[in-house]
Amino acid sequence: MVLGIGIDIIEIERIQKSVDEYGDAFLKKIYTKTEVDYSLSRANKYQHLAARFAAKEAIYKALSNDTNTVYSWQDVEIYNELNGLPKVKFYGALKDYLNHGKELKISMSHSENYVTCVAILSSTKKSE
Repeated sequence: MVLGIGIDIIEIERIQKSVDEYGDAFLKKIYTKTEVDYSLSRANKYQHLAARFAAKEAIYKALSNDTNTVYSWQDVEIYNELNGLPKVKFYGALKDYLNHGKELKISMSHSENYVTCVAILSSTKKSE
């Protein structure tokens, strides 16, 4: 059963401007060290940063239907499996959130100027 859906789209240039203007303060506020290290190692670093930003926004929207938990940007980490599939890790206030019969799937896509992400939160419990 679907518990929540979230979607976000962002201009890659907007993230680039934020990084240019606020530098490490912006990066440390929004991203985990793992996300920054990964994104900055890529040829199109701003696209990867934008994708993670959009994913965090989409996840927030999906979770907002199911929880009132207050959490930070760093409590949500986006990483890629070896096959490239984007996955989510939760830390802090959300650390055990998915251990209670819930599953979160995300899908990210990009063009030259935009990145989008959709997040779907579902229950893994079988209905009776």
